[in-house]
Amino acid sequence: MKEISVSKLKEMIDKKEDFQLIDVREEHEFDICNINGELIPMGEVMDNVDKISKNKTVVIHCRSGKRSATVINALEQQHGFTNLYNLQGGILAWAAEIDPSMPSY
Repeated sequence: MKEISVSKLKEMIDKKEDFQLIDVREEHEFDICNINGELIPMGEVMDNVDKISKNKTVVIHCRSGKRSATVINALEQQHGFTNLYNLQGGILAWAAEIDPSMPSY
């Protein structure tokens, strides 16, 4: 599985690169803190495969990186995606390394 660091993601955001950011946490988690990703909770991903781009880089994240890794494995195996990247450490790493003012849970 391909992974991306939070510093690389920040660089992509700052450069306004064309990519898709998907948050697979639950809505109540998204309400606590988010990095402006598109919310598709883990349990709803397979019903929303058509919302995930196959033509550009897609970064998928959760709280720590475990749920997003599970989602990526399923999408790669069942739907043939080759453009997915797991955010290493999830939003916890983002809060620790990029935005210490972000609430964590």
